[in-house]
Amino acid sequence: MNPDLLNILSNSNKDIDNQKLMDYLSGKLSEKDKHEVEKWMADNDFSAEALEGLEQFKDRNNVQNYVDQLNKELNSYLRVKKQRREKRRIKDAPWVYYTIFILLLLIIIAYIVIKKLTQ
Repeated sequence: MNPDLLNILSNSNKDIDNQKLMDYLSGKLSEKDKHEVEKWMADNDFSAEALEGLEQFKDRNNVQNYVDQLNKELNSYLRVKKQRREKRRIKDAPWVYYTIFILLLLIIIAYIVIKKLTQ
């Protein structure tokens, strides 16, 4: 799996880069750039909610640490989920297909024989 797909900030937006968002949170942007970010947030409700959630952190300098931790937990969760899915999948077991085919064939033959006997 592509590691960029597992990074929660890797594909968050195409209009504003993530560094600009982090700078917005830490208050390092100029007024023009702040206005640009706020205008972008007004057009993107989901991103605005996410940014407001990030603003709630007491220590804004550790936001990157939180993002790294979330990425690590996301990777772990997805790995476990993939392992479970692999366990549930029938792996190259042709005998299962043969068994199902034979059972269906026996059921059809039994149905035909019962129909002939009852006529």
